[in-house]
Amino acid sequence: MKPFLFLGTRAEDLAADGEYDAVLRFTGLDERDVRRVRLERDALGEVDLDDWSGIVLGGGPFNVSDPEERKSPTQHRVEGELRALAERVVECDFPFLGACYGIGTLGTLRGGVVDRTYAEPIGAVTATLTEAGAADPLTGVLPPSFDVFLGHKEAVSRLPDGAVLLASGAGCPVQAFRIGTNVYATQFHPELDVEGICTRIEVYRHYGYFDPPDAATLIAGARAAVVTEPPRMLARFVELFARY
Repeated sequence: MKPFLFLGTRAEDLAADGEYDAVLRFTGLDERDVRRVRLERDALGEVDLDDWSGIVLGGGPFNVSDPEERKSPTQHRVEGELRALAERVVECDFPFLGACYGIGTLGTLRGGVVDRTYAEPIGAVTATLTEAGAADPLTGVLPPSFDVFLGHKEAVSRLPDGAVLLASGAGCPVQAFRIGTNVYATQFHPELDVEGICTRIEVYRHYGYFDPPDAATLIAGARAAVVTEPPRMLARFVELFARY
C-alpha cells in the first residue's frame, strides 16, 4: 500500500505525539503506512501526490484569522506551504482530510471565509449530518447525529464556492464540508477520545481557549461525555482511499 502522509502543526510534543498516535490507532495503520511531517519544525518540501494514498492534516494552535502582524515567521511559512498544497489537492481532487486546522486551510479557498464568528469552547457538542453528509461515502458511516470533541477560535462563516456542507451544529453551522469528491475538512477532531482531549486541555491551558482555572471543569465535562463515532471517519478514509 502507498503510505498516507500525516501533517502536524503542534509544537507541544505531548499533544503532537498523542495526535499522531491517535491517527495510527483509529486508522488501524502503523508508522510504516503513515509518514509524519511536523510542519512547525520542518519545511514541507516537495510533495509528489503520486507517492501517497492520501493526506491527513491535524489541528493545532495556529489560526488563519490571526492578525497578520501577530503571526510568527513559522506560522507564515506553514500557512503558505499548506495553502499551496491545498490548491494542488483541490485541483487534482486528491484524497485529503483536514481536522480543525483543515477548516482554516481549505475554508479560505474559492471565496470561503474563516473568521471568529462561530468559535466554540473546548468540549463535546452534537453534530448533525446534512442530507449530503448522510449520502457521502466518508461521513455516511456516521449516524444522523453524533457527539464530537472540539475547541476552536475560528470557523467557516462562508463556505468555499462549490463546497458541499456535510455536517452542522447548533453553535457552528459548518462542522464538515467537502470540495470536489475527495477533499474533506472537519471542524471537530475525529481522532480525539477522552484521554486525548484531557491531554489537550492541560497542554493548551494558557493558549486562550478558556480561562485557565476552568481546566478541571472542562476535564470533568469531557470525561462525562460519550463521544464514540467520529474516529470511524479515519478508518473509513483509509478504506476508501488506500492505493496499492
